[in-house]
Amino acid sequence: MEQVSPELELEVKKLIIDSLSLEDIDPEDMDSEEPLFGDGLGLDSIDALELGIALQKTYDIKLVEGAEANKSHFASIRSLVAFIQATRVC
Repeated sequence: MEQVSPELELEVKKLIIDSLSLEDIDPEDMDSEEPLFGDGLGLDSIDALELGIALQKTYDIKLVEGAEANKSHFASIRSLVAFIQATRVC
């Protein structure tokens, strides 16, 4: 797996906090390997939509609605960062 950028990882954490109004959490408190949904960060499907829009606007990436690959992209912060990096290269 490609090495993820620590700077981009922090940027994505801040984007998650800002776009989802998570006022009680700091980027330093977020585990990059922790699941974003369920027992991890606890996001839900509405959060996924809002986050997807924020990611598309911020990083000019394309997400295909209903695509099976989205589950793996949104598995954790680290997987999101890897997806953004891979998309930027292409």
